[in-house]
Amino acid sequence: MEKDEMAKIYDRWKNTVYRTALTYCRNISDAEDITQEVFITRFNTDKIFESDENEKAWLIRVTINRSINLLKSFRYRNRIAFEEIELICEAPEEIGLFNAVNKLPNKYRIVFYLYYVEGYSVSEIALLTSQSETNVQTKLYRARKKLKKMLKGEIEE
Repeated sequence: MEKDEMAKIYDRWKNTVYRTALTYCRNISDAEDITQEVFITRFNTDKIFESDENEKAWLIRVTINRSINLLKSFRYRNRIAFEEIELICEAPEEIGLFNAVNKLPNKYRIVFYLYYVEGYSVSEIALLTSQSETNVQTKLYRARKKLKKMLKGEIEE
């Protein structure tokens, strides 16, 4: 693969891969590491994609798999996480929403992210995460319900 082609692929998908990793692991350093690993994997594969959407889906799937592997690792489970929210959120009101989404269990957080941030449909999320469409719909419903409860508590205080 030529350097120009690598640069185009990286520029096109770096934010998607990074945000997906950050959604999973909730740590900027880990998300950067995963992003780097995903693109190394992409550049070392000879896979030819039918469309940009197929390539995006493949990159997200690889990112999810790398993130899951990190979350299962001994190193990750036995450390104190830190967050650099100020680097992610541009407005003060975004911090509250980011914190609320970040407090969602991982199984809800990733479907919420893929649906609302990346714009995937329920059926596409089902394929990406190897779940049924009903399961994805249920998780989206529960995520919205939990977020509403968390944010309502903040507003009323």
